[in-house]
Amino acid sequence: MLYIYFAEGFEEVEGIATLDVIRRAGIDIETVGIGSKHITGSHGITVQCDLDDEEATFTGLDGVILPGGMPGTNNLMASDRVQRALDFCSSTGKLIAAICAAPMILGKKGLVRGKSAVCYPGFEKYLEGAEIPDKYVCTDGNIITARGMGSAVEFGLAVTAYFKGGDFASELRNTLECYK
Repeated sequence: MLYIYFAEGFEEVEGIATLDVIRRAGIDIETVGIGSKHITGSHGITVQCDLDDEEATFTGLDGVILPGGMPGTNNLMASDRVQRALDFCSSTGKLIAAICAAPMILGKKGLVRGKSAVCYPGFEKYLEGAEIPDKYVCTDGNIITARGMGSAVEFGLAVTAYFKGGDFASELRNTLECYK
C-alpha cells in the first residue's frame, strides 16, 4: 500500500497525474488528506481523499508520495503525521517519493544526503548533500524525486518501475502515448 499525501495548496497535476499512473499500473495506493478528506489545491481544484491523516496507519505501508506546490509543500512539511510517515519509511527502507518543491522536505530531513535528487528549479539549496543531475526524474535507491508538473507522468512511471519493473513501466508508457 502506498499513500499519496495531499495538503491544502498542493499542485493538482503532480498529485492527480501521479495517482492516475500508479492506479493504472494496478499498484495499491490511497490518497491521504492532511486535516480533512477534502483538500483544495493551489489552483482551486478540490479533491476528495480516501482517508484523512488520522485514519492513515503504517500497517502494510510500502511507501509515501509527496506532491509539491505552494503552500502545499509547506503544509506537508508542517504535518507531524507526514513527518512520522517519512521517518517510518526511512527507517524501514520503504519508498519515499517527492516532486517539485516537496523534495525540499526530504532535504531538510537529511534523506537525500549522498544521493542523487532533483527538485523544482530554485529549491536545490534545500537538497543539502545531494548530487543534482540534469534529469527531470531521478531514482536513487528508495528515493524518487522529480522536477515539477511537466514530469508528473514520468514520476508516476518511475514509481511504477520501482514496484513492477522497467519493462512493465515501458509498456504502460506506451499505452499512455507518452513521448520520450
